[in-house]
Amino acid sequence: MSYVALSGLAAAQLDLNTTSNNIANANTYGFKESRAEFGDVYSKSIFTNAKTTPGGGVQAAKVAQQFHEGSSVYTNNPMDLRVSGTGFFAVSKDRMNPAQSELTRNGAFHLNKDNYMVTSNEEYLLGYQVNPDTGDVLSYEPSPLNVPAEFGKPKQTSNIEVGVNLPANGKLHDPALFDFTDKETYNRSTSSTIYDSMGQSYKLTTYYLKDMTQPNTWQTYYTVTDREGEKPLNITGGDATNATGHVGHTMKFNNDGTLASLNNGQPIVSDPLGAGTPPVNLNGGDPTQILNFGLDAATQFAAPFELTKFDEDGATTGFLTKLDFDENGSVLGTYSNGESVTLGRVALARVANEAGLDKKGGTQWDSTQMSGDKIWGESNKGSFGTVSNGALEQSNIDMTQELVDLISAQRNFQANSRSLEVHNQTQQTILQIR
Repeated sequence: MSYVALSGLAAAQLDLNTTSNNIANANTYGFKESRAEFGDVYSKSIFTNAKTTPGGGVQAAKVAQQFHEGSSVYTNNPMDLRVSGTGFFAVSKDRMNPAQSELTRNGAFHLNKDNYMVTSNEEYLLGYQVNPDTGDVLSYEPSPLNVPAEFGKPKQTSNIEVGVNLPANGKLHDPALFDFTDKETYNRSTSSTIYDSMGQSYKLTTYYLKDMTQPNTWQTYYTVTDREGEKPLNITGGDATNATGHVGHTMKFNNDGTLASLNNGQPIVSDPLGAGTPPVNLNGGDPTQILNFGLDAATQFAAPFELTKFDEDGATTGFLTKLDFDENGSVLGTYSNGESVTLGRVALARVANEAGLDKKGGTQWDSTQMSGDKIWGESNKGSFGTVSNGALEQSNIDMTQELVDLISAQRNFQANSRSLEVHNQTQQTILQIR
C-alpha cells in the first residue's frame, strides 16, 4: 500500500510540475502546452488471482506536448513572423553549418550586426536563395537569411523615356531667343536626375518651347547641373539651333494632336562641359557613353501641360529603407535608390510525427527517429501553412484549464498523502497489538 501511495505522490508531483510549467510559459511566444500522461502498474504471477489482485500504483508514461496552434498577437515589427497552419521555422546556431538546425514556432526575429535574421538567442533563421528577377526558389538547400544593408552597383543613365502633353494653345516663342536663365523665353521645363558611372547624381533639365516660326512645332533644349552650375547640352544630329548654340529635338504634331515627326533617338552629348565627356560620366567614365532621350509619347492636345510618363535606367547605390514579407514568405527589401528586391524566402520544415520531436528548450525542437526526418518546404505550398509578418504566435495555453488542472493535481497529491498517512497509522496499530 505504501508503494502505491508513493507512486501516486510522484505522479501528482509530476502533474503539478507540468501544469506549473505551462502556466509559467503562458506568455512565451511559440510555446506548446505539455500534458503529463500516466499508466497503471499491474503485476501478477501464475500463483495470483487476477480477479482479486489490486494494481501496484501509477507510473509516468510521458510528458507529451500538444502542437495545436496558439492565437495571434499583432505587433508593429515587420520582422515578427508567424506560421498559420503546418510547419516550423528552422534556425541554426552555426551560420557555417545550417544542416544542424532546430525547429521553432517562435517568430520573433531581428537583424544582427552582420544583417542576418536571428532569434533572441542569436540563432540564424534559415531560408532559400531566390532569383531576384522572378522570385522563384533557386535551391531548396537552406542557408541563413541575409538582408544586405546596401544593394546595387551604380549604373550610369543611358536611356530616358518621357511622355508629355504640350498645350495646343501654348504661347509662341522665338527659338533664336531661347535662354534657359530667362523664363520668358520658353513655355515650361521639367527636371530629372541622371547618374554617372560612379553613382554621382546630376540634374538634367528639359525646356519646352512652342516654335513661332513653324506651325504645330515644339523645340526641346537641355541643360545639366553639376557642382559648377547649370550648363547647356547639345544633341548630336539635332535639328533645332538657337542663337546661343543650343541644339535640341524638334517635335512636329498632326492637327489631331498626335506626334507627326521627331528627331528622336539622337544622343545627348555635352560639348560645353569640356573634354567631350558626357554628363553621365563627369567623374571620368567612358567618354563614349551616350544618353538617349525618347519623346515618342509626346502629344499636343488642348489640355494643360502634363508629364504623363518618365522612365530612366540610371541608379546609385541604395541603402535599406524598408523590409517586408509576402504571403509566400519572400523577404522583400526596399532601398533608397528605388530598387525593390526579393532577397530570399523563409524556409519551413515539418515532420511526420510532431509528438516524436525532442524538446531542446527555448521553444525549440529537434527531429528524432520517432518524429521522422525534416521535410523542407515553403509558405503556401503543399501541406505547409502561410507565413505572415507583423504577428507572433502566442502560447497555446488555456489558462482556465490549467488552473483547473492545477487544483486537480493538488487534490491528487493530498489524497495520496492521506493514503500514505493511513497506511502508516495501520502499521502503528498492528505493531501495538499484543
